[in-house]
Amino acid sequence: MSVSVCLFTSDLRLHDNPVLHAALRDADQVVPLFVLDEGIAATGFAAPNRRAFLADCLADLDAGLRERGGRLVLRSGAVADEVAAVVSRTGARAVHVAAGTSAYARRREERLRKEITALGAALHVHDAVITAVAPGAEVPQDRDHFAVFTPYFRRWQNTVMRPVVAAPRSVSVPEGVGGQELPARASVAGVSPGLAAGGEREARRRTTSWLRGSLSEYADQQSDLAADATSHLSSHLHFGTLSATELVHRAGRSPGAGSEAFVRQLAWRDFNHQLLAARPEVAHADYRTRHDRWRHDEKEVDAWREGRTGYPVIDAAMRQLRHEGWVPGRARMLVASFFTKTLYLDWRTGAGHFLDLLVDGDVANNQLNWQWVAGTGTDTRPNRVLNPVIQAKRHDPTGDYVRRWVPELADVEGPAIHEPWKLQGLERADIDYPDPLVELSDGLARFKQARDLA
Repeated sequence: MSVSVCLFTSDLRLHDNPVLHAALRDADQVVPLFVLDEGIAATGFAAPNRRAFLADCLADLDAGLRERGGRLVLRSGAVADEVAAVVSRTGARAVHVAAGTSAYARRREERLRKEITALGAALHVHDAVITAVAPGAEVPQDRDHFAVFTPYFRRWQNTVMRPVVAAPRSVSVPEGVGGQELPARASVAGVSPGLAAGGEREARRRTTSWLRGSLSEYADQQSDLAADATSHLSSHLHFGTLSATELVHRAGRSPGAGSEAFVRQLAWRDFNHQLLAARPEVAHADYRTRHDRWRHDEKEVDAWREGRTGYPVIDAAMRQLRHEGWVPGRARMLVASFFTKTLYLDWRTGAGHFLDLLVDGDVANNQLNWQWVAGTGTDTRPNRVLNPVIQAKRHDPTGDYVRRWVPELADVEGPAIHEPWKLQGLERADIDYPDPLVELSDGLARFKQARDLA
């Protein structure tokens, strides 16, 4: 019987998975394979929250395959070596995998092609699996990528996306393909206590619930910090337990301002992936240099990480990040702006802390969103500064978001919670909360001077 290999990477799902669909169509039997990549572990990218979430995803994927007569084969090591071993063992004539966008993914793909070609097998790389529109599918007339979101979005909206692929009814796996025991979330140390559950079933449950409930209000509430009205689907998109293509199709069935705003966010995700694919160095280097002379102050970095800056909305977001391994988009923008433009600290340091904790820690979106806020990325207004007090009063007007995450301030009523340094007498003395790390006016003046704007 003919055999193919379906190599799962960031597409840990059965529904709308073109990689699995093609592998099943290509042969009588399929090896559903996932490799715990030693290269990713060596880079430090395998942070505890993502390892725990991954364990959930792999267990759920294995359960779904077993319901269809198959199973997940898990290996550890160098991806190319482990896939080659499976090809040799089964006589597989083809390996199917989703196209990646990072420099690391491309190197992995090149080595994989070399190893299995030497064994007489073909490598099939599938686009539009991790993103809704493949990087490079839409480009300007004179460049290899879009550098500004708005023209990209106009083109993206008019792109004909592939149809959604149904989950397989059955999966036949050849006998004798050895694998190892699946990891368990409980075995991972250092996990955020409020980390959400992973896996395709959870992704689909959450998607259905959110589309039926909160999607219609998304345009009005996406930046309302206390409302917590965003989809919480970014982690599932990162691990591929949810298809971006399917999500665009499903959101489109409920036309309106909420659906349009949500789909726009999915386009932003694709926009960042096409940027990284075209310019892989932006994972660590400025997309557009501003010749910054970043400050280095470990005490300020630590205060920011710990949520002790003296600015309640900043501290609330940083504490939520540590507790959940996730934080809403508006809060990410505020803490990144404070870090890079009020404290004037290097965006790479802030982005690195996010990658240490975020379960949706995605190189394309994390690094490029940090660069957008820092003014070294694609923002057409690179010197904009988000005032944390003004932003807090706008996006958390009653202070409920701050009260949720900064209990020291729970008894402060109304918008006064956003400026606790203005409290008087015993009311201030009874609160164990720091004064501001820096005056906003001083930070702004320093930033303007550094960027020659003063």
